[in-house]
Amino acid sequence: MTEQRIDKWLWVARFFKTRSLAATAVDGGRVKWNGQQAKPARELKPGDELDIVAGELRWTVVVRGLNSQRRPAPEARLLYEETAESLARRQRQEEIRKLAPMPGANLKGRPTKKAGRQIRGFNE
Repeated sequence: MTEQRIDKWLWVARFFKTRSLAATAVDGGRVKWNGQQAKPARELKPGDELDIVAGELRWTVVVRGLNSQRRPAPEARLLYEETAESLARRQRQEEIRKLAPMPGANLKGRPTKKAGRQIRGFNE
């Protein structure tokens, strides 16, 4: 295998949960190929550089390998190499998130009855 579609590679490398999410990200301009806009069907080969924005994270990776099947995460990490500046940027963002978490990040699920009454009382 010498070439692979960008959307399929992003799915195989586990940057996105589904191939359609990867294709949507590429169409939306959140994935750049060698500094340029790309389409999901663009052929990717080892040595190409990708800028990927997935959620709050931004990755800059160099493609090192291709695979036709989605494999476990440790094997998927062998398909790319993250640049040093990208790794440093992600670590800074992680530190900032730990020091100043988003409000309500610790809330899970629906509010209890008591919390619901407090919310309604606050809004009224």
